[in-house]
Amino acid sequence: MAFDGIVIANLVRDLNTSILNGRISKIAQPENDELLLTMKGQEGQVRLLLSASASLPLIYLTEANKPSPLTAPNFCMLLRKHMAGGRITAVTQPGLERIINFEIEHLNELGDLCRKLLIVEVMGKHSNIIFCDDTGMIIDSIKHISGHVSSVREVLPGREYFIPQTQEKMNPLETSQEEFLSRALAKPLTVAQALYDSYTGISPVIASEICFRSSIDGDSPAAALSDDERLHLFRQFTLFMEDVREGNFAPNIVRKGKEPLEFASVPLTQYRDYEAVSYPSISKVLEEYYAAKSIYTRIRQKSVDLRRIVGTALERNRKKFDLQKKQLKDTEKKEKYKIYGELIHTYGYDLTEGAKELLALNYYTNENIRIPLDPQLTPGENAQKYFDRYNKLKRTYEALSRLIEDTRSEILHLESISTSLDIAVSEDDLTQIKEELMEYGYIKKRRSGKKEKIKSKPFHYISSDGYHIYIGKNNYQNEELTFKFAGGNDWWFHAKGIPGSHVIVKAEGQELPDRVFEEAGRLAAYYSKARGAEKVEIDYLQRKNIKKPNGSKPGFVVYYTNYSLTIDSDISGLSQVEE
Repeated sequence: MAFDGIVIANLVRDLNTSILNGRISKIAQPENDELLLTMKGQEGQVRLLLSASASLPLIYLTEANKPSPLTAPNFCMLLRKHMAGGRITAVTQPGLERIINFEIEHLNELGDLCRKLLIVEVMGKHSNIIFCDDTGMIIDSIKHISGHVSSVREVLPGREYFIPQTQEKMNPLETSQEEFLSRALAKPLTVAQALYDSYTGISPVIASEICFRSSIDGDSPAAALSDDERLHLFRQFTLFMEDVREGNFAPNIVRKGKEPLEFASVPLTQYRDYEAVSYPSISKVLEEYYAAKSIYTRIRQKSVDLRRIVGTALERNRKKFDLQKKQLKDTEKKEKYKIYGELIHTYGYDLTEGAKELLALNYYTNENIRIPLDPQLTPGENAQKYFDRYNKLKRTYEALSRLIEDTRSEILHLESISTSLDIAVSEDDLTQIKEELMEYGYIKKRRSGKKEKIKSKPFHYISSDGYHIYIGKNNYQNEELTFKFAGGNDWWFHAKGIPGSHVIVKAEGQELPDRVFEEAGRLAAYYSKARGAEKVEIDYLQRKNIKKPNGSKPGFVVYYTNYSLTIDSDISGLSQVEE
């Protein structure tokens, strides 16, 4: 994701068509580093969110309101004094900087017409909202930056405002061919790095996009380009910037499945394997992208503890599994001891007293072998000694085989829970996974007997031919779908040999078209540990042929006859039903 100068240019264009000449009716400061301006614009009342958050600076138009503190902060009170009722006369962007200037016209206490400047800098941890007079002198800012914090520029009342030129980057809207070739591509960097390191407002994503459109590998050294490639790259760069200059924007979000992957104000052709959703404005893109992204981020944050518990248990069981297999290998010599005992019984009658070995023909392999003997024991006692060793190793083998099977089952169970955490999309999904971890002793159970009410439901899709497809989000839902929800003639899909969701296609007594099998297979691949793979093997069969072993963990099934298909995990063409 990149809130770069091109996105800012798109925003400025949108704001000039929606809030230019609009009057500011309300100013609020919901957070310490955030403003919400309500104004009456050309399209009625609109709200403009301005955030100078170090982790997530934002500017976009929104319909949503946010609660404000009971006592307004000093900066908010200052803006209300100078800007309330004021009219926005210009919205501009200097060059392609990540800065928006709002020129505001208002009447002072004496009724004289005055002009002020509200400057929003969207620069990561250096983001700020700065209020200046018409001469460029800073009146106040949402963040005060003293000389102790920054040696480049102080942002304090009474200081003159200027844009810090710390990196000596060029303006991409005004670059020349000579400047492009001799300055940008002369740097000892990759092609993409040379572009975003040389020009303001260009993010790594946009630099890669320009390279992709030029059919040039952005990761190759800039010095390795031929003269023709350098000229072709410049032409593509110029065409790209011409679209920006003329405002030919196409706001979109690139999605990987349901998760937002990237956003931009221009088509990102480098992501052609993913779905790109277009939007009427960049504000809609920003609002939806960050709202959706925050959901995934919040779920990942909330699942950290569960992931740690599952990861620790998996590591412990995998170490135990390796140790058990090593111990099992040590029992392989048990058959040798059994044969030694038998051969001593067969050939030991002519052994001399105190013999230290027996040379005998192994009638199983028709080879002569030497069997070590204890000279202080009789042949019968030596044979019994080997039989005792055999029986001990046999008992160890049988016990270890059961333990290994139990450990393997536990590893598969934990891996399935780990996959469930990967596909969880809500807190209810995490609650259900937590219940399973408590049931199997990975988390201590609550002392209060009252269970949390779980609202999590399986994923629900509609195939291209109108068939309903359901996908379990976790082992409990897999169990419910397969053995309680699905009918005997419904179809069941699962990624072969790896953790993943049970996928049920409701057949409704009909013969399914081939396309339904392919789409259900893609869903089974996507909602498995193999998500993102180009080829995933999928097992599928009718539900009536699936059995659940007694005492097995939830979601565990067995089947003996099935069909198979190999398919990718791209589900971008499928429509999900929002429950």
